[in-house]
Formats: sequence, C-alpha cells, structure tokens
Amino acid sequence: MSGETSMFSAIVHEIIYSPMNLALVAIIAFLVYKIIKDRIEVPSMASQKPPEPELPKMRRDFTVAELHQYDGTQPDGRVLMAVNGNVFDVTKGKRFYGPGGPYASFAGRDASRNLARFSVGANDKDKDEYDDLSDLSGVEMDSLREWEMQFREKYDLVGKLLRKGEQPTNYEDEEEDTDKDIKPNDTALESTPNIITNENLTSGSSDDEGIRKRPTTTSTAEEVK
Repeated sequence: MSGETSMFSAIVHEIIYSPMNLALVAIIAFLVYKIIKDRIEVPSMASQKPPEPELPKMRRDFTVAELHQYDGTQPDGRVLMAVNGNVFDVTKGKRFYGPGGPYASFAGRDASRNLARFSVGANDKDKDEYDDLSDLSGVEMDSLREWEMQFREKYDLVGKLLRKGEQPTNYEDEEEDTDKDIKPNDTALESTPNIITNENLTSGSSDDEGIRKRPTTTSTAEEVK
C-alpha cells in the first residue's frame, strides 16, 4: 500500500515540478472540457432555434408605399424588393436583404437604380414615388436586366410595382381562367375511346399493326402536363 502511495506521489511530483508535463495536462484537460461542452450545448441550441416556418406564396401588385411595409421587420419577417418594375420575395435570402444584412437597404424598396449602378447606399429617388429609371444609360439598363434575370431564377415573382394611378392585376382571375383551359382537355383525354380493329381480334400476329392503327393521344397528354 505504501509502495502505491509513494508511486502516486512521485507521479504528482513529476507533473507539478515539470513545466512541460504540467502544460500537457492542462491541454488535455482543456480538450476534454471542450468535447463535453460541445456535446451538451449543440442539442440545446438546436432545440432553442427551430427552423422558421415557410411563408405562403404571395401574388399581388404593390405601390411603392405598400412595398415599404415588407422590409423584414414586420411580424412575419417577409422581405420583398423590386427590380426593374417587378416585385420579388427574397425572404429566403434574409441573411443578405433582411435586417442587419449587407443589403438591408434594398428591403421593401425599389433596388433597380442601386443594382444598375452597383451601389448599396440610399439614392435621391428612393421615396414614395415610382422611379421610371428614364435617366439611366444603356449600359446601366443592360446591367439591370441581367440582375432581373438572376432574381427571376432564384426568387419567387410576387407581382409588379405600380406606377401612380395604375390599377393592380387580379391574379385570382388569371388562375381561374387557367383552370378552365386545362379541365376540358383533361375530360377529353379521359373520354377518348381506344379503337381496336377486327384484325386485332382475328390475328394474333398483327398486334403491332393494330397498335399503330389506334389514335395517338400521347402528344396531347404531354401538352396538358
């Protein structure tokens, strides 16, 4: 027993009075602490920050004043911005366009002039009036159209930015008209009979020929899809 005690004392003495051993022990203790801490904190942080619910898609037009209300500071956190007369929902890029983001000045605004001139600062025409962009050069307009194409590919198109006195589009009527155009085609496809000729019934070797004689509806089905 006394031998084990003396051995333990010798190890402790070696660690305490050897700077290198003491440093190694400190590093090992720190690493063990970090591993245990990370395993405890990561699950708790994940449980405290659930993913944000996906907002329903919006389809409507906006005046400049109405667009200002969607800068990401409202309760639902939706972020809209206008590019070349079109309004886009950029909520999924909130880390860029939302509050505190590098392009937060674009949120709820018509960013066309800024994008055309590669500027993130406020411009003189960023007011409650529609900016017709008539003073931009051809090169600036080309740059703006390229930006618009990128936004169309990445974000949902909500509607258009209205000029003064311009009436908004009723997109619900457009959806109803689209449904009416599609439904008759679906009914026609369902009621199309399959014609089987007498040759199919009497000759088992002419199956391929009989199939070719049937009316083809594949192309119409593909058009409906």
